[in-house]
This record gives sequence, structure tokens and C-alpha cells, in this order.
Amino acid sequence: MKTLNQLLDMKQSNDKISMVTAYDYPSAKQAESAQIDTILVGDSLGMTVLGYDSTVQVTVDDMIHHAKAVRRGAPGTFIIVDVPFGAVGINEQSDLETAVKLYQQTQANAIKAEGAHLTQYIESCSNVGIPVVSHLGLTPQSVGITGYKMQANTKEAAQQLIDDAYNVQQAGAVMLVLEAIPSDLAAKITKNLDIPVIGIGAGKSTDGQVLVYHDLLNYEVNHQAKFVKQYGDFSKGVQALSLYNTEVKSQQFPSDAHTYKKQVMNEVSE
Repeated sequence: MKTLNQLLDMKQSNDKISMVTAYDYPSAKQAESAQIDTILVGDSLGMTVLGYDSTVQVTVDDMIHHAKAVRRGAPGTFIIVDVPFGAVGINEQSDLETAVKLYQQTQANAIKAEGAHLTQYIESCSNVGIPVVSHLGLTPQSVGITGYKMQANTKEAAQQLIDDAYNVQQAGAVMLVLEAIPSDLAAKITKNLDIPVIGIGAGKSTDGQVLVYHDLLNYEVNHQAKFVKQYGDFSKGVQALSLYNTEVKSQQFPSDAHTYKKQVMNEVSE
């Protein structure tokens, strides 16, 4: 399992960090088998595997349930779990209790918190020994305000993001995810920070990249963003299911090859 120190060493040696967002045992098992460096259990599971319209409906218990499955599938991988919408910002004690619950029950290596407003939360978690990954740029929990579009595309907004990135690092963030921002801005932030910076729609100059398992394998469960590249095509699963349906109805399946043939009825009393 990669440690935080090893991930930091990768940044310093320009050895790119791979991250996949996964939500269950089989996807995590595949990611570990592929030697992916880190797995993010993202609250995007709300849309991808739970069928919600956004991340807003996802609960702490949802995150714990899925993160525990991911840990079972990838016991040797560095795992990060999202703090879902509404779980932070109640009060310091409640916020910390939620962080401890997520960190302890999932056995994740870090939790992830969205937004520049959470510097105090990052500091509080760090003080009790919980590593926090920050997420800036396009933050899905705030799309009701920002929308799904490129962020920090003006000089003023870019400078604000630079300041925010520095502030979350100073608060104790161990890693930063930058989503949907101009590539030159991402490059500048990555160069200026000491912690690893992972990009999604932020160009190739970040310290690593993250994509959602279902997006990169084309499950066709979400609208495909500009920054998604497909490395497989699971959308053909519908064709396979249709063929199975046809064979069941036409009695082509199961064939003899899929049938146990030991004769037992002559041993059964009538």
C-alpha cells in the first residue's frame, strides 16, 4: 500500500499518481489488480450506482457502506472516502464526530472534503490525526450554485483559487484534487504546492489523474464530461443481457454444457 510519504515522494520525482473513483468490491478489486495507486470512494456514487440526480442525497451511512466494500476489495491500496453533502458545517463537535465515524468505520487512509471554506475543518481533523484531502475547482456538492462548467476562468477567480489552494495546504490538507479548471492554472498550483495535486479535467501537469471507474469503462450511466477518456466499453452489456433474455425465452439456455447430468430420479421414492 502506498503511504502518504510515498505519494509525496512520487510528486517530488515526477512519478505520476493514478487514482480511480470506485464504489464497490469488484471495481476496487480490479483497480488494485491493475496497480492503481489510490482509490477514491466518491459521493458521485449517488448518481453512478444509486440513481440519484446529484450528490446531495448521499448520506454518511451510504459512504460508509460503499467504502467498507471498497476496502474489502482493495486491502492493499490507499483509499480516500468523501465527506458527503451536509455532513460538515453543523458545529465543530458534530463535524469531528462525523469525520471520526467515516475514518474509523471504513478503515480509509484519508477523507476528502469539498470547498475552500473548510480550512478550519481540515485543521481540526488534522489535529486529531485524520488525514484530509481537499477538493477545489468544480465541486459537485455545489453545482446547484456553480453549475457543471469550467471554474476559475477569469484572472480574479484564478488568483482566488491559488490562494485557496495555499490555504488548505496550510490548514493541513495532505493532498488536493483540482477539477475542471484551466490547465495552466492547475500547472501553477501544482508547482507552488508541497502536497500532491490530482487533476480531473485540469490538464497533464498535475501530479496525478483521477477518473471514475464507470466513466473510463463506458457504463453509460452518466453524461460524459469533456475530460473523460474511455478505456473500455461496458455499454455492450445491454447487448449481452438482451441475448441472454432471448436464449432463455427460446430455451437455448441452459444447454447441456451448463446442466448437471447426474441421474437421481430413479433413486427417489415415488
